[in-house]
Parts: sequence; C-alpha cells; structure tokens
Amino acid sequence: MRDILVTLIVFGGLPVVFKKPYLGALMWVWISVMNPHTQGWGFATTFPFAAIIAAVTITSLLITKEPKNLPLTPVIWVFIIFVFWMNLSTVFAIYPDETYVQWNKVMKIMLMSFVVIMLIRTQKQIQLLIWTIVISLGYYGVKGGVFTLKGGGVDMVWGPEGTFIGGNNEIALALIMTIPLMHYLQITVQKPWARHAFTVAMLLCAVAALGSYSRGAFLAIATMGMFLWFKSRHKLNFALLGVMAIPPLLAFMPEQWMQRMDTINTYEEDGSVQGRFNAWWMAYNLAKDRPLGGGFEVITPELFYAYAPNPEDIHAAHSIYFQALGEHGFVGLGLYLLLGWLTWRTGSWIIRNTSKLEEYRWAFNLATMIQVSLIGFAVGGAFLSLLYFDVPYYLMGAMVATRVLVEKELRQKALPAIAAKASGSPRQPEQLTPPQSQPVAGDSS
Repeated sequence: MRDILVTLIVFGGLPVVFKKPYLGALMWVWISVMNPHTQGWGFATTFPFAAIIAAVTITSLLITKEPKNLPLTPVIWVFIIFVFWMNLSTVFAIYPDETYVQWNKVMKIMLMSFVVIMLIRTQKQIQLLIWTIVISLGYYGVKGGVFTLKGGGVDMVWGPEGTFIGGNNEIALALIMTIPLMHYLQITVQKPWARHAFTVAMLLCAVAALGSYSRGAFLAIATMGMFLWFKSRHKLNFALLGVMAIPPLLAFMPEQWMQRMDTINTYEEDGSVQGRFNAWWMAYNLAKDRPLGGGFEVITPELFYAYAPNPEDIHAAHSIYFQALGEHGFVGLGLYLLLGWLTWRTGSWIIRNTSKLEEYRWAFNLATMIQVSLIGFAVGGAFLSLLYFDVPYYLMGAMVATRVLVEKELRQKALPAIAAKASGSPRQPEQLTPPQSQPVAGDSS
C-alpha cells in the first residue's frame, strides 16, 4: 500500500511540475530527505523515483519562461568554487578508479541543490521548502519519539536504512536540526491546535534524539537549546518548557542510556572515541602531505598505515570538518568553513534589516531559526561524516533566497524616498512603510 501511495504521489505530481517547476524542486527535497519509498516493502524501495523527478524538474527548468538564474551572492560563489574544488580533488585522487560511485552520488546532490536554489525564489516557495523539510524529517521524529516512549527508551532509534540518516547518530542530528524549523512554522500558523501540535512534535523529536543514544546529538541538542533560548523572543516560555520537560525526559531514560552519556566524561577510555581521534589525525597528516586531499575514498588500510598514529584502527572520519580535510585538503576545508560563515552572515543581515519591520517578521524568524538549526549541525556534525548531507545546503539556499527577496523589496520601497530627497521635495515619503505581507504558512494554494 505504501509503495502504491508513493508512486501515485510522484507520478500524479510530475505533470504539474512542467507548469510550476518549483514543485519539482520540492518533490526532489521530499524524496531525497524523507526517502518515503524506503518505508515500503515492495517495488518502490528500489524504483528510481529520485532520478525521474530530477529529470523532469531539470527539463521544466530549461523550458520555463520564468526567471531561472542563480542568485550570484558571495554564498553561491563560494558554493560553486567548493563544488569545483571537489571535482579537482577527484581528478587527483589517490584512488581515482574507486571514487566514481561516491563522486556520482555527491555531484547529483550538488546539482540538485543548485536547481533548488534557482527555483525557490518567492516567500511562498521558501515557506513550502521549510514545510517540506519539516514534514520529511518530522515524520521520523514523531515516529521515533513514540517508539522511545512506548519502549521505555531501551531500544535504539534508527533512521531509514540505506540513507544519509540511516544510522542512530545521523537521524538524531537530523531531528535536532528540525526542531528550530518546527518552531518557526509554529510561529507562523494561526490555529491554536496547530501550535500545540508543533509543541508535541518538537518534544517527540527531542525524545527520539535522546532515544538514538547518540552522544554527539546530546551535545548538539544542549548547545542548540541554549542558542534557541538566546534567540527566542519568548525566553520565559522556553525556560518554563525546558524546566518542565527536560528533567522528566532524562529521568525517563533507562540506566543504560545514562551510562552511555557518562562516557562523554571518560572519552579517554572509549575505543570508539579514540578511533575517531585516530581517523582525524590520519586526515590531518594526509592533508599536510597532499594539498588537494585524497579524494572521496580515503578510508583504506594503506592510507591509515601511512598517515594514522594507530594504523590498525581504521575508522571513517566521523566529522564533517575532518572529512572535508582528508578528502579535499586544507583548501576544501577552508571553502566549507567559509560557506558556513557566509551563510551565517546572510542570516545576520536579514535579522538586522528586518528586526523592526513587522511585515518582514517571517524573514526575521526564518533567518533566526535557520541559524539555530545550523548551530546544531555545526556541533553535531563535528562527530559525524555528513559533509554531503543535503539539508544544510537546502537551508543555505533558503537563507540566500530570503535575503535576495528582502533586499530587492526594501530597495524598491526606498526608491521613492531617494527620488524625493534628490528633488528637494519637503514631503516625507510614506511609501517607506511597506504594505502588510500576506501570510503564507499553511496556505494550501
């Protein structure tokens, strides 16, 4: 039944994509993030939905008469250079014949990230992108939270098998990133029952993250929670919610969960942690020896023998930063960090320029919550190999699209004032106060 449902949704929506290409971008995000076909047990689990959606979306992008240029902001330029550098490090990879599978996978993600950025332009489209991400990941958060509560937290929460978020650590980080986005949507909805539903969903996502037994996720949710409180306009409400929810949740988790979290304080004795340190040193030594990095496939016995302190302890990088360093060198890591910093600065620009404009409250709240989400990713990603996880790139695109839209509208509204000042007119331009924007969240159109 699930296979049929996913198939009907995809093929029923494809004809509409030719009329509204941005729907193809949203459908791609849904398929690539949620992987709904993996929730079935029949033909849909291996059917190439993503390839079909990508082909139709790109075709519609090429033939549409709507604007389809990349917004060439500093963020996008650095993103372009970063993708170029990944290709360059692949050309000079240590094992060029073995990198194709991963290169092909990563370049598809990067290509469709550019397509999403090109097609998501308006306030409505940006809002729908956030809704799509929240629904795609929130499904697993609600499901995992209920699973944890029913089982007393004894069994571990896992993500959809065979995906970026299939592991317990990966699904936990994805859910942590989703909580601020849920809070943003909670702010925008009008119905009280919907706001309460979002509160429940956020709590269940937090429970599911705890139920993953991920120590990195625990650190990420603690850091992000503090930042969320700092950024929120309702600090008292958040503090009360934290006081009411956190102690009971921690007390609910079983003794084995407490023992797992306690190993954070005794990481010197933890073999898994020491294995990660060993992999980090390997990536660092490799990057020193090869400025271009080793390419996509560097987790091999030969490279660990040559560059790792303990050549017999072979681990994946388990860090977005050391993954970038080992695979793409110091330049690749620098570009990745610069990309994150510029995305953050883009959000800060939006917050600074819309903080006193009620009609742009949606942009202010969105930029704030994306920043909170990215803080969670930056902390949790320090312990996971999720350099190519697509959601951060989609959030980057949403941030860029929001700034371009707000900046364009503010500039247009300022033109009458500039013209009046240049002509020496004594009139004060009432046009500086923009009209009230129409609420979009929850719009079914």
